[in-house]
Amino acid sequence: MEVSRNHTSVAMFVLLGLSDEKRLQLILFPIFLGIYLVTLIWNLGLIILIKMDSHLHTPMYFFFSFLSFIDISYSSSVSPRMLSDFLKVEKKISFIACATQYFVGCWMGLSECCLLAVMACDRYVAIGSPLQYPAIMSPGLCQKMIAGAFGSGFLGSLVVTISCFHLYYCGPNLIQHFFCDVPQIISLSCSNPFISQMMLFLVSIIFGFCSLLVIILSYGFIAVSILKISSIKGSAKAFSTCASHLATVMLFFGTGLSVYLLPSSSHLKKEDKVLSVFYVILIPMLNPLIYSLRNKDIKEALKTMIKKATHLSQYK
Repeated sequence: MEVSRNHTSVAMFVLLGLSDEKRLQLILFPIFLGIYLVTLIWNLGLIILIKMDSHLHTPMYFFFSFLSFIDISYSSSVSPRMLSDFLKVEKKISFIACATQYFVGCWMGLSECCLLAVMACDRYVAIGSPLQYPAIMSPGLCQKMIAGAFGSGFLGSLVVTISCFHLYYCGPNLIQHFFCDVPQIISLSCSNPFISQMMLFLVSIIFGFCSLLVIILSYGFIAVSILKISSIKGSAKAFSTCASHLATVMLFFGTGLSVYLLPSSSHLKKEDKVLSVFYVILIPMLNPLIYSLRNKDIKEALKTMIKKATHLSQYK
């Protein structure tokens, strides 16, 4: 606590974590460490592969590489702290560190909303106008789309973070979570949280529902375009290019809406934490697996890289 002349303010929060059982925490530590390492290796590997293979220098894989960057950043904003907390008795986090953790996580989450919408538009152009696709989705436009996704995510996160952490916190400092998340933090405020709640609601509507609307409309147009394709083989090939993105969208928005839009009284806090684990920890690990396991181009690029590596090792 920091004491001034007129009031006492909170300088430190305590994260209650996934469980208060020490034995369970020691079991969870290697599991989540393994998940975090796989997340880093898969996503970083995908970024390097796309960068090194010229066949993958297309708008779709350009967006994939930035999705992997978001997944690394998103996971890294929570996982290292959570892993260290498994080994601590007191899971304290400073006010500034808590605000920083939330800001980075929120920034990456909002940017992913925008990026998934951009990727849906990219798939529509690729299927609806294949001949004009290279001209429409030029490198310059793709870079502007990425800058727009990250820039808007930054501004949205800044607005929510400032409105939340500008509130007055005077006493209770126990966060019922394993990371700093606004709904749990706002509930600890001693001042009126109405403006902060409204800001959170508006940002959620603008980024969540608007991005989802763009994705739904894009897939509506994609479905119409696929129905116009006369051959079954051509239709199947067109749909297969969207399957990975569609799976990612369903995972991201499905769990995100479950975590943030369902009333807290409708399910237990433990279930909230389980959903958050899936949303924050598991999805960044699953995304590169979804995109790489069923993607022929990435498989071929990986085989080529392995062959080159083996040839180089033989010459040495």
